[in-house]
Parts: sequence; C-alpha cells; structure tokens
Amino acid sequence: MKAIKSLLLIFSLLLGICISGLLIYLLQKGALSHVEDASIHRDYLADKPQSLHETSANPIKNVYFGDLHIHTSYSSDAYLMGVRTLPEDAYRFAKGEVIEHAAGYRIQISKPLDFAAVTDHSEYLGMMRLSHPDVPLETQSLQNILDNKNKWQITHDYLKTTLRIAKHYFRSFVIDEEASQTAWQSTIEVAEQNYQPNVFTTFVAYEWSSQPNGDNLHRNVIYRGGDGQVPERPFSALDSENPEDLLHELKKQNEQGMKVLAIPHNGNLSNGRMYGKEDFNGKPMSESYARLRAELEPVNEIFQVKGASETHPILSNLDEFANFEIFESNMSAFGEVAPPQGSYAREALRVGMEMFHEKGINPYKFGVIGSSDGHNSSSPIDEDKFHGKLPIMDGAASLRMNTALLLPDSLNRARSWGSGGLAAVWATENTRSALFDAINSKETYATSGTRIKLRFFAAENFEGIDKQMDFCEEAVLQGAYQHGVPMGADIESENVKQLQFLVWAEKDEGHANLDRIQIIKLWLDEKGQSHEKVFNVA
Repeated sequence: MKAIKSLLLIFSLLLGICISGLLIYLLQKGALSHVEDASIHRDYLADKPQSLHETSANPIKNVYFGDLHIHTSYSSDAYLMGVRTLPEDAYRFAKGEVIEHAAGYRIQISKPLDFAAVTDHSEYLGMMRLSHPDVPLETQSLQNILDNKNKWQITHDYLKTTLRIAKHYFRSFVIDEEASQTAWQSTIEVAEQNYQPNVFTTFVAYEWSSQPNGDNLHRNVIYRGGDGQVPERPFSALDSENPEDLLHELKKQNEQGMKVLAIPHNGNLSNGRMYGKEDFNGKPMSESYARLRAELEPVNEIFQVKGASETHPILSNLDEFANFEIFESNMSAFGEVAPPQGSYAREALRVGMEMFHEKGINPYKFGVIGSSDGHNSSSPIDEDKFHGKLPIMDGAASLRMNTALLLPDSLNRARSWGSGGLAAVWATENTRSALFDAINSKETYATSGTRIKLRFFAAENFEGIDKQMDFCEEAVLQGAYQHGVPMGADIESENVKQLQFLVWAEKDEGHANLDRIQIIKLWLDEKGQSHEKVFNVA
C-alpha cells in the first residue's frame, strides 16, 4: 500500500510539474492573456455600393450573375457557429443592402447580385434555433469571445463547437417537425416577397446534405416555381443518404408539375464518390440511375469557399493551372485527404464519355456554375472584404490566420478556404423561368467570384458570320445562335469531321485584366480511353 501511495505521489508531482510547465509555456506564448490581434476592428462595406437595376428581355441573351448556395441560421451548422440572421437578411445582402455579421461588424456586397437562392440544410431545418444547444455562441457573441478571451479560451470554444459538428454532422437530436415546417414555409414566403422579375430573382431551394463517413454527397435543390409549385417539406438525408433516392423523389415531383433540378457540389470532398462508375452501394451504376443524373443534374457547382472541384494536378498534370484553390480534406472529424480520382468535374466528363463508349450511358454530361456556400446569410465573394463562411471558424482574420488559436495550421481548415464563386447564366431575361430553363440547357459557367463575361459557340461552319465585326454586335450573336450552338448544347450531326468555335471574354470592370483564353479538349481514342489537352487560343 505504501508503494502504491509513493507511486501516486510521484505521479502527482510529475503531473504538477507538467501542468506548471504548460502554464509557463502558454503565458510565454500569450495564450492566457488577452489576444490583442483577435478583436474585430472594422466593417466590411462596399466603397461605392450600387443599386439594383431593371433589365429588359433580350433574344440574344444577357449574362446574369448569382449565388445558388446561401445558408442562414435555419441551417444547424450555421446556428451552432454563431449565425442568427434569416432568409430575409440573405436577400437583403444579395440586393446590396447592409446586414450584420455574427461577429458584430457590418457587411455589404460590392455589387448586387442578379439572382440568389437560400439553400438551408434540410436536415433539422430551423430546429436548432429552438433547441438551445450547449455551445459557446449560444450564450455569448463572437465579438465578446474575441475581445475578452485569451488564446486558450478561444481555442476551447472553437474546438467545443467544431468537434460537436464533426461528431454529429447535421444531427441536433432535437426533432421538432413543426419548427421545420415553419422554417420551410418562411423560406418559401421570403423568396416570394423578394422576387422582382427582371430586377432580382429568387428561387425556392434547400440543400440535401448526405455525408456518410464524412464523404460529401451534397446537392442543392432548386425549384422553378414558387408557392404552390414546391413540396410541403424538403427531402433530407434523414429520409435517405442515397442520392439515387433523392433523384427519384425529384423525378416524381417533376412529374407532378413541380419543376426542379439538383446541383452537386464539393465533389473535391467526396472521397471519390461523387463522380465514379458505381452507385451509392458500390455496385455498377445502372442505366436508370445514369439517366436520372443526366436529367436532373444539368449543372455542377465547381467552385466555392471550400475549394475548386474542377480538376486536380494529379488528374491534369499537363495543366499549369490545375492547382488553383485545391482543398482536399474531407468533412470527417479528422479531415482525411483522399485520392482525387472520382472527385473532380473534368475527370467526370471523361468518365462519362468512357461509360457511354462501354455501356451507352453517360451520367456526367453537365454544365458548370460557381456559388459561395456562405453561411452568414451572405455571399463572401469579395476577396478584399472577405468575411468568412462560418463565424467561429473564420469570422475574423485572427481566426482565419490562426493567430487567435492554439492549433497547428494543418488543423485549421479555414486557412485553406477562399472567397466563394458565382454562377453565370445566359438567359433571355432575369426571371425564374428564363434562368431555370437556361440552367437546364447548361448555358452557364463558373467564376471564382469575379464577373468575367464569356461567350462560347461551336458549329460545323460559321461562314455566315462576318469575322471583321465586333463580337458584341447583334448580327454576330444572331448568326452564332443561328449557325451554331452555345455552351452546354449538342451539335445535332452524325458526320461532324471538324468544328469551328467562337469564343469571346471580357474582364470584370475594375478588376484584373484577362491573361488568356484556353479551351480544354476531352476525347476518346479507338480503345475508348479518354484524354485531355489544353489549348491556348487567345
């Protein structure tokens, strides 16, 4: 017994020495004193805010820029991390108005968007606001945490919040169907109230957030119509984590007159499961499932805060720009990095071609868009006014840069996030029907937040167009639509031997000059093996 007591005494002394040493180290590092550089010091307002303007119908189409991926406090993760704003605030921000960030400062977009969709997670939609979860930001503001706590305390609050989400994902363990129904009805009503045809377009939408083992299989679900043309409640991953089940449900809704499409995003975090040749259960993809994906997923979101899903240096080793905004940690607690195969859109287009050669099916014939995935009821697309995605993770520069936290840089995921992207859509007018139909026809492209204008046409022959005319002139565009097809469309000919292309791009006014235009060619060889090559064309 005396020996045991002696061992316990020695252990206690050693533990005390270790704790004392740790306290001295933390004091030396400033972890137990107020963090001077953690506080919020300024608002993020546009220098010259612009107002919305009305556009008229245009048969040769206008380009409209928007964000189809915005979250509010109705999303469980957003609420846990400090967001208290609502769908109304999201549309106010998108229209150029000032709203308050969860950290206490004011934020405003530099230029209003043309369209937007609030896509709160359908899992436990709106329920977290009523459950009073045991997280730091339930009882105190992020402003207060950053202003008055030391690094040790801020790190504790950060980890308590992020680990709860990592452990439970979107599960709050508080089931309140009435709260969810109220939130969904509010989402619909606010979208209706803020819809101004030809001025500002809103879409009724939500995000289906399947995440088995941290593998991102999420889809944003966008409806063409408003109240009365949407379901009574959104389909969620609690109904099924299998994307095929989601698409079957959306197919049924389409047949009932509720026109809808789904937009996959963050394939880069899917652990190879977004763009494979197999289904959710690892079996070869069926023809029916392939057709569902091609029909209901006309575009994919390839750029947002959590990185680019366009391509990867391993997949496109001859492309000097393939390393742009790469973010590879999946959404599990430890953020494992998986091989890129099956996770990126450019490879998916190649895989789709191979599947068509092998089986006559192609699930991956899609266009592309960008969006933000902002969780502050905002679109954090302005790099010089970036206000983050999730408040306690990156709502202040000191959190993004890790100076307010006692974490290795590798464990702070927000250090690898960027400002969000935008969806660019060529449509005849700024209305729900015109924009939705243009998205369905894939006349879209993605940007990393800038408003670059891009036109692209293909044809067997553009001889009817005067090459000396400026591309912006109406006669050129009319000829391009008459003699060719725009981005996203098919050339209906069985004997095409050679194609001609018309491509034109214009910089975002007030932003960086354009460096070059590239066309990336994907093709199959005689054996059905896909290849790619990058061409500099301007």
